[in-house]
This record gives sequence, C-alpha cells and structure tokens, in this order.
Amino acid sequence: MDRLAHLVGSIPLNSAEEAMTAALDRLGPRLRWVPDGETGERRDWIIHIIESFRAHPDLELKRDGSWSDYDDTPVFRVRRGHSLTGDSLDFGHVAAFERNYAIFRQLREQRRRDDLAYQVGLPGDFDLALFTLGPVGALRHRRAFTEATLATIRRIHERAGDDVVFQIEVPAELVFVARMPPPAQGPMAALLARGITGLVADAPAGAHFGVHLCLGDMNHRALGRMRDVTPLVLLCNAIVSAWPARRPLEFVHAPFAAAIEPPPNSRRFYAPLRRLELPPDVEFVAGFVHEDQSLDAQRALRDHLDGLLGRRVAVATACGLGRREPAPALATMERAAALCAEE
Repeated sequence: MDRLAHLVGSIPLNSAEEAMTAALDRLGPRLRWVPDGETGERRDWIIHIIESFRAHPDLELKRDGSWSDYDDTPVFRVRRGHSLTGDSLDFGHVAAFERNYAIFRQLREQRRRDDLAYQVGLPGDFDLALFTLGPVGALRHRRAFTEATLATIRRIHERAGDDVVFQIEVPAELVFVARMPPPAQGPMAALLARGITGLVADAPAGAHFGVHLCLGDMNHRALGRMRDVTPLVLLCNAIVSAWPARRPLEFVHAPFAAAIEPPPNSRRFYAPLRRLELPPDVEFVAGFVHEDQSLDAQRALRDHLDGLLGRRVAVATACGLGRREPAPALATMERAAALCAEE
C-alpha cells in the first residue's frame, strides 16, 4: 500500500479553496481526508470561539487575557442567575461546513477522487469547556459544550453522511496524562478516554471519526511535553478499548514533535509504541513531520516507527499548519510528500 499523509486542519492561506487546492496539489494522491484549511480567524484553533463568548449573554469575564501564552488567556464564568445550555452555544463549525463543503466537492470532482472524504475538525467538548471556563467551570458546565458539539455533528452528518470524517481534537487529555506520576497515568487515561468515547457514542450511528491527540500549539509553542510516548500509548489504548460500535474510527493522530520543537532523536523515547493496541483497520498517523529536522533524519524516524508498529505509518505534522507562515507551511507539506515516497 502507498503511505498516506494527513493534514491536521489549519493551513495559513487566504481561503478554503486556496488551502484545499494547495493540499491536493502537494499531497493529493496521499490524502484520504481533506480539511478546508480552517483559514482566517479559524487558523488559531479555538481562540476565535472563546473570544466570541465576550458577547454571550450567559457568560462574563472572570479574568482577561491577550493570548500571549498559556497563562495569559481569558477565562469566563456563567453569570449569576443564568444557566448555560447547549442550544445557546454556536462554535461556527456548521457555518464553515456550509460555506466550504461545496468547494471540496467541486475540487474532488475535478480531480476524479471519489475516494476522498471531507474532514471536519472539532475540539473535544471537555477541551473547549476547560479553555473557556477553567477546570472548575468545565466540570460544572461541560454538558452544555457536549450538547453543542453533538448538535454540530448531527447537523453535518444529516447533510453529508459518510462523506465526512469528524476529527475530535483533544490536547488537554494527553497533557493531563503526561503530567501525572507514572502510577496514575493509566487510570487517568482510562478516565479521560471515557469522556471522548462517550461523546462519540451519543453521535449518530454511522458517523466516521478520527482522533487528534495533541500537546498544544498556541503561538507555535506546546502546552505539554512527554518524557517518552507512554502517556500517548496509554491514552490511545484506552480510547480504542472503549470505542463505541457503529461509529467507525478511521485514524488516530499522535504528536511526536511538540510545536516548534522537532521530534526527539532518542530511540528510547519511542520504545513504548511496541505496546500500542491499534486495530489494523485504524490508520496510525505519526505527527513527526517538521521543517527543523533533516529529511534523512526524518526518513530514519519514519522507518523506525514502521518497525516498532509493524505497519506503515501515515505521516503528518504534530498539529495544524496555521501557526506557521505560508511559505514554511507549504514547505512542510512538501516534506510530508517526500516522506511518503520511498527514497
């Protein structure tokens, strides 16, 4: 089989048509799922969503922030005497789908790629609640974010069915597991995996999913680090073990780079991958493609990952390309294409 490439989501170009065209020009034969590029205000993942809550009638600022780093972000709370419900939250994903799905279909027809699916990136409900309301607020009001996310999935699935794969994006879960002492990492992974798979279980039967594990990429800086990939393996195995029936899991994306930091060269860092329990029909997407590491070094890492897993991994960056400038982003796509090819 040919090696696949994967695009996490954001591409720093001017429009969805430009972004999807650039992706198909550089990676077309290697892509199975195509995102719309999450252009414009969407290039910074959920920042624009959280900023929109400044005008939400049921929320007020608890602490302001300018997004300069992870400790400088706005935090909201539910106004006294108000309640937060799912039908009051609109994250903008349905509107983006309605704008750009037709463009995707046109490009797919032009290139005679009936096998391509449209990829819709969705932040995990807990992650969006956490980054909006802080830890205590997220625990109290997560249900509203769950309901709003499920409403988004249902509306898009009603329109496009299995022509869409929903990529659930969960940086907080991996960072939490990585920050636990080793004896607590397994139980924490199991707990957090139940939240992810519970969301999927309440989605329509037949909806297709992928999971994007992440270490964060705000301002192209990571939120968390791993000493080795044990946290990733524990969380991935827990997700797969609890995955609900009749909601096909297409892929799991795993970060090996950490935003601006390239993937480690140490073989010991990757050794726990031998314990990964991923069904053969679920694509493992290795997020190691990075512009600050030589092509030869990345080919060696690619081959090492293949050997550890006993399968040909798909290649990707650790997160979306939106925090890069356009030229480096396009060059990184070309690096992914080179890594898909046999040297």
